[in-house]
Amino acid sequence: MNLKALLLSSSVLLSSYVLLSSCTENSKAGKAATSTQTTTTSTTTTDTTTKAVSQPVDKAKYDTLVKRLANGDTTGHWPVKNQPYPVAGAILPFKRVVAFYGNLFSKRMGILGELPPNEMLAKLKTEAKNWEKADPKTPVQTALHYIAVVAQGDGGADGKYRYRMPFKQIDTVLSLAKRSNSIVFLDVQVALSNIKAELPLLEKYLVMPQVHFGMDPEFSMKDGTKPGKKIGTYDAADVNYVSNYLAGLVKKYNLPPKILVVHRFTRKMVTGTKDIKLHPEVQVVMDMDGWGEPDLKLGTYRNFIFPEPVQFTGFKLFYKNDLKKPPHRMLTPQELMKYKPQPIYIQYQ
Repeated sequence: MNLKALLLSSSVLLSSYVLLSSCTENSKAGKAATSTQTTTTSTTTTDTTTKAVSQPVDKAKYDTLVKRLANGDTTGHWPVKNQPYPVAGAILPFKRVVAFYGNLFSKRMGILGELPPNEMLAKLKTEAKNWEKADPKTPVQTALHYIAVVAQGDGGADGKYRYRMPFKQIDTVLSLAKRSNSIVFLDVQVALSNIKAELPLLEKYLVMPQVHFGMDPEFSMKDGTKPGKKIGTYDAADVNYVSNYLAGLVKKYNLPPKILVVHRFTRKMVTGTKDIKLHPEVQVVMDMDGWGEPDLKLGTYRNFIFPEPVQFTGFKLFYKNDLKKPPHRMLTPQELMKYKPQPIYIQYQ
């Protein structure tokens, strides 16, 4: 990995580490996040409606759509072979998810927290229309992708260097999503904690049919290094733990499939991808999470997403960081539609 490629870091150099100090500044909103989580209640979080979706997936249509996403690939990588058909109610590949990413505590972690709610939702609607124009055959499902556990510079009381967002903040995101008919992703940066400790704490949200999950290897610091000092990692075993957990919830509560987004912009961020297990209850997206100029982003997609197929692919676009170097512009939906495979999950930060 050369230095130029390392500049593709989604947030080591800029975005998430900004919140490391922002969380401290906002301690008045919840100095001990764990305490806030265990005491906060909301009518929003009690809505765990799980009505069964009676119509099974159209297998012929599913096959047609995943073949279309392969976009003419002849290498044998795409579409993914022997993937299971999803249980009823699957979003992918029938719709493309277009998500706004961020945190309500910070205006510099992403568009979700940067703009006032009405302006943010209007902008999201505009981006959805842009994608529907670029790909009229694929409807868009908008989403709010919220960082619910954030790596931070302060070790905290337990020395884990992560900050769990107060439940009332998650409730606010759910309310915003309801206003815009959007789904929600709860994203986790474990830092010196681990995914097995953090995921179950969000179960009361994950049993909601509209709530999905994201895991960020960049801040999974398994060797004890403080977050932000180097790029972290997850293994297939970590992804499988999350996938199994989500699949269990889908079965128990008769939910539509969960979407699991795994961020990636280097090879070592996710090891053992061939051992990642797929389930009818979970749809796995490997999301190209790096920032940089168009050619560099395309190179990362080709090097770290294309050759290690899991199930679906995603792509992150940065309103600010992608403009730092010539040609000082973001990739367009029309350009991304030329990629092999075409990303079915799009995230804006």
